[in-house]
Amino acid sequence: MSKKVALITGASSGIGKSTAIELNKRGFIVYGAARRKDMMQDLEVKGIHTISLDVTNDESMVKCVNEILNKEGKIDVLVNNAGYGSYGAIEDVPMEEARRQVEVNVFGLARMVQLVVPSMRKNKSGRIVNISSMGGKIWTKFGGWYHATKFAVEGFSDCLRLELEPFGIDVVVIEPGGITTDWGIIAAEKLRDASAKGAYAQAASKTADGMIKNYTGNQMSKPELIARCIGKAITVRRPKTRYLVGYFAKPMVFMKAVFGDRAYDRIIKMFS
Repeated sequence: MSKKVALITGASSGIGKSTAIELNKRGFIVYGAARRKDMMQDLEVKGIHTISLDVTNDESMVKCVNEILNKEGKIDVLVNNAGYGSYGAIEDVPMEEARRQVEVNVFGLARMVQLVVPSMRKNKSGRIVNISSMGGKIWTKFGGWYHATKFAVEGFSDCLRLELEPFGIDVVVIEPGGITTDWGIIAAEKLRDASAKGAYAQAASKTADGMIKNYTGNQMSKPELIARCIGKAITVRRPKTRYLVGYFAKPMVFMKAVFGDRAYDRIIKMFS
């Protein structure tokens, strides 16, 4: 049997890079895709293919997928990992930045799905893994636009699963908790950029400080934990529809489900 081919977006760092390494170890032909190929040279040393991809540029996405299909003849697995967190008070965040957040986290993901599904459907098999977040089920202060995108990924993935099941294509959602990556640092910087002045300045500064402290500490889970979870979701015969994994993911979602919205709001305000 020929090796399965996996395409991973956002493979230049964090979960994406760790997943590329994990799937390579599991015997997949792996293509790591990101805007900056220079940040994936360490993957090339391991025998992982790297390819340029900008999920806000349709020409780039079409070229990426076609290049793999022309070379390999198929894409068996798509891991939609590209994304970022843009924090800031909803009143303050410029609509241009809000649109970019949705463009990267939702529309880029959706377009990649559109591009790989025809070949998967032709082969009557495939697996699409969409990286959501525990933030697709719960919320945090000043994360309005980010959480909106992750809630969208959840609903999108559910509908996609129903549509593709008759063609032998599985859709899996991964919901990471707190992970040791640059995600929290970037989100905190975006928060400061958007809300450093005005009505939300004091609260925003406190939240940003807390995010940086958390994401530079030792309590977060490692990206490799999520990579192993993705590897399992891809290789088991019948995967779960969702995997909630990583630091504080299950407790946070449990608290919200058990205590309700108002009580959850009070808990969030205590720690932000």
